[in-house]
Amino acid sequence: MAHAPTSHASSQETIAEFERYVVPNYRRYPVSLVRGENSWIWDAEGRRYLDFFPGWGCNLIGHCPPRVVEAVRDQVGRLIHVPNTWYMEAQGDFARALSERSFGGQCFFCNSGAEANEAAIKVARAHGAAKGKFKVVTMEGGFHGRTYAALTATAQPKYHEHLGPMLPGFTYVKYDDVDAVAAAIDDQTAAVMLEPVQGEGGVKVPSPDYLPRLRELCDRTGTLLILDEVQTGMGRTGRWFAYQHANITPDVLTCAKALAGGIAAGVMMARPEVAAALKPGMHASTFGGNPIACRAGLATVETIEDQRLLPRGAEIGERFRSQFEAIREEMPAKVREIRILGTMIGLDLTFDATDVVSQCLSRRLLINATHGHVVRLLPALTISDEQIDQGCAILADVLREAQP
Repeated sequence: MAHAPTSHASSQETIAEFERYVVPNYRRYPVSLVRGENSWIWDAEGRRYLDFFPGWGCNLIGHCPPRVVEAVRDQVGRLIHVPNTWYMEAQGDFARALSERSFGGQCFFCNSGAEANEAAIKVARAHGAAKGKFKVVTMEGGFHGRTYAALTATAQPKYHEHLGPMLPGFTYVKYDDVDAVAAAIDDQTAAVMLEPVQGEGGVKVPSPDYLPRLRELCDRTGTLLILDEVQTGMGRTGRWFAYQHANITPDVLTCAKALAGGIAAGVMMARPEVAAALKPGMHASTFGGNPIACRAGLATVETIEDQRLLPRGAEIGERFRSQFEAIREEMPAKVREIRILGTMIGLDLTFDATDVVSQCLSRRLLINATHGHVVRLLPALTISDEQIDQGCAILADVLREAQP
């Protein structure tokens, strides 16, 4: 993709502007990024980086995917925004595309994963209200967002510090433990809510029978099963949605991040009989389902299918697994565990990974660390084998030099 030269402020100039005008609520790397293409990204000084964590998972089909770029350009010239008191062809088409690739649910569109999870919690409580059901069981180590219901659902105390009190009605239990969930359910429990693979929690892949047993438990107790697929959805794990590996069907599902090729978008999908609990006026999103986001989402679906990226996701995961197994064999004292499902990739180290991230950045490889010691990667489905090998070689060099 050709790009005309563009003048940019230097990284230091942009950093200085942020220091004066932007709330300092993020830990930012000292680089200003200005352009991306597939798995490459450039800074203001023209340096190129290999991105193993594009957009924190939002850029699942790479930076600036051509079909998405073209769809957005076309839509911007036609209609940028109208409220949800009107019908929009693109929103209907996108809802149908998602419903047909999942479980036949109806869609509520919003702008982010946190908003989608707020909608899921609200629909669960609305659905259970007639029977006095309002409680939600969530999993330790899970992450559901920063808005208050989603934050309360996030069973990690570090995210609650200085922000209490949290909302009532939430119970936390151990992940991958069906008996713990069963013990927490009572006649006031509206829903069980979890990620089919914990992402921010360290790329934790549960036992194969976990989701099927949860589905059976929820059926037996009349409890809704909410799956947060904000990170796992849209092909990340080699299926459209991670629950499809377990051959079950959720009652409610949320998705965001990769939903629209890097454009802000979120969705809550629910079985029609559950979705009916949300009456007009009970929930809304001004920008949710806007024409630009929905055109981008449709282009994302088309890209994934036309380029056969679902099977590619499994191939990518296995290539990383092979590379990581070689690293573990060479450095067994430094690698505790390899956790991979498609392009959800975790390398659990025996020491803090913060410096590993910094050293990779200095070598122009972008990665992430979560829970202190887990190297977390969410590479694009469009990444090449050569790029995988190149990045893993950099990571291996950094680990060799690391002093735990």
